[in-house]
Amino acid sequence: MKSQSLHLLRLNIISFSLMDSLLMQPQTFPTFDPRTGEAITTVAEADTEDVNRAVFAARKAFDEGPWPKMTCAERSCIMLQFADLLERHSDELAALETWDKGKPYEQAANEEIPMLIRLFRYYAGWADKIHGLTAPADSLHHVQTLHEPIGVAGQIIPWNFPLLMFAWKVGPALACGNTVVLKPAEQTPLSALYVSKLFHEVGLPPGVLNVIPGSGSAGADLASHMDVDKIAFTGSTETGKAVVGAAAKSNLKPVTLELGGKSPFIICEDADVDKAVELAHSAVFFNQGQCCCAGSRTFVHERVYDEFVEKAKARALKRIVGDPFKKGVEQGPQIDTEQFEKILKYIKSGTESGATLESGGEKLGSKGFYVQPTVFSNVQDNMLIARDEIFGPVQSLLKFKDVEEVIRRANSSHYGLAAGVFTQNIDAANTISRALRVGTVWVNCFNIFDAAIPFGGYKMSGHGREKGVYSLSNYLQVKAIVTPLKNPAWL
Repeated sequence: MKSQSLHLLRLNIISFSLMDSLLMQPQTFPTFDPRTGEAITTVAEADTEDVNRAVFAARKAFDEGPWPKMTCAERSCIMLQFADLLERHSDELAALETWDKGKPYEQAANEEIPMLIRLFRYYAGWADKIHGLTAPADSLHHVQTLHEPIGVAGQIIPWNFPLLMFAWKVGPALACGNTVVLKPAEQTPLSALYVSKLFHEVGLPPGVLNVIPGSGSAGADLASHMDVDKIAFTGSTETGKAVVGAAAKSNLKPVTLELGGKSPFIICEDADVDKAVELAHSAVFFNQGQCCCAGSRTFVHERVYDEFVEKAKARALKRIVGDPFKKGVEQGPQIDTEQFEKILKYIKSGTESGATLESGGEKLGSKGFYVQPTVFSNVQDNMLIARDEIFGPVQSLLKFKDVEEVIRRANSSHYGLAAGVFTQNIDAANTISRALRVGTVWVNCFNIFDAAIPFGGYKMSGHGREKGVYSLSNYLQVKAIVTPLKNPAWL
């Protein structure tokens, strides 16, 4: 990894190149460095008229432009060239994610940017494999179906994985031939602006991809816009409800939602405790705990519970928290003041409700938004720390007696995004996996996000799936074409 000073020098150049054109807009907002709380730069803030212009550009590009009319192979080629360009700029992209988001540089560089590149290559590969069917009819008719792009896709992404969420949304939408208006989170607008600039460098036609940085009001304008044909949203359950309402009140556009979670991670009695502790630690503390699928409810069998608690506490105390640009750092700062204070309030709630604070529980340092890795034992199901999505580095350890009990308690949640099971018993693994009402179950692993693996939730964790072949259906219409057969002799 190059030195931090080199990264910051490069990022200043990137920032200026982005902002020269954007700052002609009268409204701007700052984006902050979570390490210090200081502003990095200012970004143009989209208002209602800007949203209208972006949607108009996307509408015109879809109705009149070349992108939907290109051959599938041509679209695939542009997407592959974009992936190659991302690879050439991977160092800057990883640094930009670290600077604007606060995630460890090594995490961004070694895990997220390679996945970003892989996702666009994956969907480039799908572009020429989207096709309909022929179907037999009871009457003398030829029936065929076409899978056609849905039109203008409005997409709203969160701040916890800015570039990966960009790829999850934009990749399948463009592969299907749609045009896009994307609103990045106001906390992390820089990487979406930068990669969109790169996309146009490889020949993406004007109007196909439009980025509108701004506040939640820009997202609301997008969701309610009559010329937007589809909305995809990732974020909180509360905001997801508002997005669905806005879409329904406008033109009944379809909506896919990837929302909150409070994922159970179940440690069975046959577990290798050392391995289970490490996996459970990663499941909840990865990305500063700012994962919608974080395994923040750790259910541990009573026979190994006490040993697990001691080792989980020891592992949390060893976790390296600090400047995310430094080598070996496992945990950087939380995203902003609001999230930082929210996490500390939940920690206070845990102690007040009777849970045992085993480690952490305090802010770290005098500058930036750092929170100590926090572990609670003796957590009960009715406590806020066991029910609510904290979105921070807080692990709740709950004790259980048998499989039937833990299934019931794990499912006793409004959320149903993901879960983990750690066991060497194949019967227990199968029983628990089938019984959990969640979109993803990781068995003896966690946070595995391959491009081909679908991701989405049950219940209030949303509906629809992203990644894999399933995400293509979010951006396609199915058209049936029925033609009379004049000569039945050929049947």
